[in-house]
Amino acid sequence: MPDKKTRLEEMTRKYGDPWIWGIYITLVILSIVESYSAASREVAKLGVYMPAIKQCTFLALGGFCVFLLYRVNYNNKIMMGMIIHALMLVTVVCLVYVLLFGEMINGAQRAINLPGFTLQPAELAKLSIVTMLAFIYARNQTNMDVSWAGIFASVVVVAVFAGLLIQSGLTNTLLIMLISLSMMVIGGTSWRKIGILALFFLLIVGVVLLIKSHNDNKEQVLMEASVNIEAEADDDNQPVIVEEETKLRSGTWSNRLKSWSESDKLVFQNITNKNQQEMFSRIAQAHGGIYGVGIGNSRECARLPLAFSDYIYSIIVEETGFAGGIIVLMLYLCLMARAIIIVRTRSHRALPSLLLIGLAFMIVFQALFHMAINTGVFPVSGQPLPLVSMGGSSIIVMSVAFGIMLSVSRTLVNTDNNAKSKAVLAQEEKSAREKVKMSMKDEWK
Repeated sequence: MPDKKTRLEEMTRKYGDPWIWGIYITLVILSIVESYSAASREVAKLGVYMPAIKQCTFLALGGFCVFLLYRVNYNNKIMMGMIIHALMLVTVVCLVYVLLFGEMINGAQRAINLPGFTLQPAELAKLSIVTMLAFIYARNQTNMDVSWAGIFASVVVVAVFAGLLIQSGLTNTLLIMLISLSMMVIGGTSWRKIGILALFFLLIVGVVLLIKSHNDNKEQVLMEASVNIEAEADDDNQPVIVEEETKLRSGTWSNRLKSWSESDKLVFQNITNKNQQEMFSRIAQAHGGIYGVGIGNSRECARLPLAFSDYIYSIIVEETGFAGGIIVLMLYLCLMARAIIIVRTRSHRALPSLLLIGLAFMIVFQALFHMAINTGVFPVSGQPLPLVSMGGSSIIVMSVAFGIMLSVSRTLVNTDNNAKSKAVLAQEEKSAREKVKMSMKDEWK
């Protein structure tokens, strides 16, 4: 009877790494349970079962993507290059379209309305930049370092994505830059080059934010002047109300940073429309205590805005307590650890190593951003919990990432086994030749 190690290797050879499968399936189950539990506001709009049906539909589509992708052999370099470049081209086109004609969500242009589906290209950009940087660094490895040509190409890619994303949300831009910096380290870039690039990126970000702040201030002055003119021209002398959505993004960022710097004073504040996300998320986590109030017994899901997406971790902590929150955190950290173990023990090539660890970092960093925002470590912003929060774009993209990781782990084992088989055959042939030589010598004697 085969031992445990042999059975795990056989499963990996057929289906991909069992640990990654286990984490994926656990997150899917958590998504079904918690998204339904946290969807009180959606239930009021869509009915009792529709939010759960929508979430299960997206998870099923994501599962179908995983099923298709885990069987793909990444060793076909030409096919991989075509897919990666096509993905980048589609992503850039979608980001440009959103910048010009995108649907407004939470005060910024973020989405493209499709029949029965809302696409958020920012989620697609995370997958695209990981795959593109993995391709660039794999092709530009020189003496345990990345050539300056590869560095320049990666800078161009990051700059394009950051420039297209900064208008729709600063958090996504920072997340992409953190993923890019991590992949530079993984790709073997020397620390001197990384330091130069870090200074360059800080300079570029500072200049962009300065220009944007200046332009937004001018637009704000023009907006206020327009409002004053309309108020004076109003025949009935009725006050003109400026909606909350007309506030500009730079003002939103500064207000959020100011609110975050004063977050320790929340306990002394009244709940308002401006601080209700912070207040109710903290109340939900405090209500959960150590072991939680039980699945489906959340009290704050009906009051916490975006409890089913951007603040689902607060509901998880409320229902499962501090212990449940730690377990969810460990799930994502185990995914990163497993990717590192696979690369260290199986991979001897740059592209699979960069793909596997890069995608694991993408998933884990997004999860850490989500948790940090929920717990007050980072300022308020919108970042879904991978595979758990409600939202079609995020679920599909994260499912694709899991599918690629499973494909890489499966192909690595098969490649390793093929190499071992060839080595065994070569050794057997060598032994056979030596036996023939020895027998011929004996006959001659």
